[in-house]
Amino acid sequence: MNGGDQIARAVGAIVDSGALANAATMVWRDGKVIQRASLGWRDLEAKLPLERDSLFRIASMTKPITSTAALMLFEEGRFALTDPIARWAPEFRDMRVLRSPTGPLDETDPAERPITFEDLLTHRSGLTYGALHRGPIARAYGEALGGDIDSHVAPDDWIARLAALPLLDQPGATLHYGHSTDLLGLLVARIEDAPLGDVLKRRIFDPLGMADTSFIVPREKRNRRVKIYGFDGSGRLSARLTCPGGSTVPERPDDMDYVSGGQGLWSTLDDYLAFARIFLGAGAVDGVRILQPETLALMTSNRLTEQQRATAEVGGMPLFQGGHGFGMGVAVVLDPKKAEPTVCGGRKGAVGWPGGFGGWWRADASDNSVLIFLAHNMVERDQLSRGIGLGVYEAITRFQALASADDR
Repeated sequence: MNGGDQIARAVGAIVDSGALANAATMVWRDGKVIQRASLGWRDLEAKLPLERDSLFRIASMTKPITSTAALMLFEEGRFALTDPIARWAPEFRDMRVLRSPTGPLDETDPAERPITFEDLLTHRSGLTYGALHRGPIARAYGEALGGDIDSHVAPDDWIARLAALPLLDQPGATLHYGHSTDLLGLLVARIEDAPLGDVLKRRIFDPLGMADTSFIVPREKRNRRVKIYGFDGSGRLSARLTCPGGSTVPERPDDMDYVSGGQGLWSTLDDYLAFARIFLGAGAVDGVRILQPETLALMTSNRLTEQQRATAEVGGMPLFQGGHGFGMGVAVVLDPKKAEPTVCGGRKGAVGWPGGFGGWWRADASDNSVLIFLAHNMVERDQLSRGIGLGVYEAITRFQALASADDR
């Protein structure tokens, strides 16, 4: 059995067991797709199979794309990494910082310095996701900003409401995963004086031929969307109307202006492959240059101190386990033996960043390869703590191990 068959069999067994409704896998190496599989169903109830062009919500796999767009503006001199974001968002000119992450919102100290663009790109701004914390700050985020992906708060109002909340930590202090990339995307839109979706389409999607990547799926493509699946209280697959944490509405209205540059994109295997290849070609794909080599090198170099790597977490869980650093929008493998496979594995220098709905990818320039895994695995945080919905991590780990074994 060749490596591709092994991947399909291993991941397919997890889908067949009921631990996942679907999974799409792709291995690209040296200019060729050497493995691809579409396993399970895009609509389980209607028995509509997953297909190569099925559209997935890619969640935080959106972040590297938005970060790339921002770095394109950096190349053009529109801002410096050390520039305060208040230049473009004066709402953030006088920030306050909580004395305790779980303390009262009025117990704060002044920010010691402004938030910079590099802070946003590295999640060291002091911003967070409310759902990752307890106490008053968690409730305040939800009340102020609405859904993390589908929010009825208009972009300018969203920026103002976020700026009115205290920071979780001093700017630059450490990595707190959260709304930094959403804010970065809205600042890109301000700088370009155009909606973020239009900016991404003009600067990245059209040049790379990513015809199926967008914040809003056109009506004529909606039959290709993968239905969202989670689990009921007993751990059985169950169709859902909305994504975890109330981050989406059942059907996004046409007049919703807010888009999430951190979590909001839909995409396909082939589209994301086109994007991921910029990390193999020093910022270019088939002659189309997105970033200059030196900018890509900045993006894919660890920006965190050892202490920041050690303290980085999501929902109380360590994020990097010692094997990764974080650049600007992507994790970077520093020690392959310690690199957690569900962040991204590969050799030293490989990059990637997963999505909370089951998506995952890595680009490894050392062997000119891209691995992509897409799924809809919509699990609430309390379910994960009870061991529900963990099948996706087993599937990703098996996929990466078998795809990497094919190197040898």
